[in-house]
Amino acid sequence: MCGIVGYSGPQNAVDILLEGLENLEYRGYDSAGISVFAGDGITTVKAEGRLKCLREKLNTSPVSGHCGIAHTRWATHGEPSDRNAHPHGTERVMLVHNGIIENYLELRSRLTAEGYVFKTQTDTETAALLLDSLYQGDPLAAIREMTRQIEGAYALAILFADRPGEVYGVRKDNPLIAALGEGENFIASDIAAVLSHTKRFFTLEEGEIAVATSCGITVYSPGGAPVEKKVHTATWDVEQARKDGYPHFMLKEIFEQPKALRDTIHPRLKDGLPSFEYDGIPECLFKGRGRIHIVACGTAMYAGLVGRDLIETLARIPVEVQIASEFRYRDPILSKDDLVVIISQSGETADSLAALRLAKQRGVPTLGVVNVAGSTIAREADYVIYTHAGPEIAVASTKAYSVQVSVMYLLAFAMARSARTLGEEEIRAKVEELLQTVEKLPRVLEQNDAIASIAGRFQGSESIFFLGRGLDWALSQEGALKLKEISYIHCEAYAAGELKHGTISLITNGVPVVAVATQEHLLGKMVSNIKEVKARGAWVLLLAQEGSPIDEEVYDQAIRLPKAPDLFTPLLAVAALQLLAYHTSVCRGSPTLRKEGRQGEFPKNS
Repeated sequence: MCGIVGYSGPQNAVDILLEGLENLEYRGYDSAGISVFAGDGITTVKAEGRLKCLREKLNTSPVSGHCGIAHTRWATHGEPSDRNAHPHGTERVMLVHNGIIENYLELRSRLTAEGYVFKTQTDTETAALLLDSLYQGDPLAAIREMTRQIEGAYALAILFADRPGEVYGVRKDNPLIAALGEGENFIASDIAAVLSHTKRFFTLEEGEIAVATSCGITVYSPGGAPVEKKVHTATWDVEQARKDGYPHFMLKEIFEQPKALRDTIHPRLKDGLPSFEYDGIPECLFKGRGRIHIVACGTAMYAGLVGRDLIETLARIPVEVQIASEFRYRDPILSKDDLVVIISQSGETADSLAALRLAKQRGVPTLGVVNVAGSTIAREADYVIYTHAGPEIAVASTKAYSVQVSVMYLLAFAMARSARTLGEEEIRAKVEELLQTVEKLPRVLEQNDAIASIAGRFQGSESIFFLGRGLDWALSQEGALKLKEISYIHCEAYAAGELKHGTISLITNGVPVVAVATQEHLLGKMVSNIKEVKARGAWVLLLAQEGSPIDEEVYDQAIRLPKAPDLFTPLLAVAALQLLAYHTSVCRGSPTLRKEGRQGEFPKNS
């Protein structure tokens, strides 16, 4: 969640660094700080709270210089405080850090024995003092030795007091980029930090060390040799990373979904059939596959659950969906004729990346589905499909989920064609149904105000249950995650037929139940399950297609979706669930949405 910015150039580094941190505020944070070369050494200013708290300190005691680093922190080790805020270090070395140092206690004990005094509760200070202990005048040698000794995930931006004008960056399992400007250069955790200055950037591989000065950026391999990097150009600009009049990024991104879906689907159609020539993927990739393994985390995994149902239904190929954080520890059974699909919005998800590397070690073909060009998963996968969601700034993923699901449709169609379970005309018909469903999505978004009114009913709830069958069950899991993630209400999703096996005892008078019932071929069974919870006093919100013959006595309120084939309703229903989560969070004054506001702003309504 943390943000990193480093700068070297002719402008006042303080202004550039604060602007960069402001552009990264969407990540959420509880403190911020900067270190700048000023005078004969490094000056550091830190503050708990929003960026305005840091700005107030800098207004009281101004600092200026032409090179520095900055950070927004999300507390992990140690409470949010001025003391625990980044940067951390000594008179000789200062650094900022994203990630976790897993062996910090061992290192802390050793450094304490060497005479170092720790002033914070953070694991990051351990890395800073370790670097200080190793520094003998050669920054590259000290950084290499530090990374050899620390265990865990990290992205670091570093200043050495005797090397003014230089910012050093190194990473492992956490993203870090270097960006090239005109007479100024940057290190950052995200290109969004510096888009107002440059769109040209490259990503660092694990163990590579970047040295940024006003004159350029030099990159060294883990062994110390200079490295030539391929420079990428960001395809979006700073205006796309702004809220454009929406009160929060989340709402803006929910409304961006129709365009994101069109941008993702249309380049992959040829003569009405799915084609991945655009991605450089040969048709033979989908032929003769014994099993598909979809591996992902969180929202991306729930997109994979939809993909599993689609591929198994249309292509009749068995699919396993696995949580990335468990995949590598299970010693998974993989065969050479399998295909491992890794889904990740950022392309940097550490557990998903580890799963990818395990699959490659086993000699199994890998396909990455990512949103960020040049990301680690995109670079390391055998093949990659880029989703074209554009920047996703909100903490809660919305449009990334939808475009991931749209790729699942295209993959299912392509696999069905290769397996000859569907003929070309049948696939063309389904592609057309997919396109028509996307064009119906604005009709769901038009219900924004009505859904906001319904959300008020959930404001004081302690628990909310989601029910669904088939594709609706996969969708319900994403709906429950979205609502709990941003509203902080306990939410659980159940296969509708499973609730009666014990959990139904939790359904008491007034408990909200969201019944997702868009699968018309399962409607009779679903209505029976809704009646079960209604009989126990549940307050039921129904999500169903227009015209579905459901007795009004079965539910209390309803959100009706445009009519669509059962196979494609997830693309419509998810937008309604996202709006429900968003407006419930607004009603409750959720801290997660508050983090998306500039300078702590948090509108009370949409």
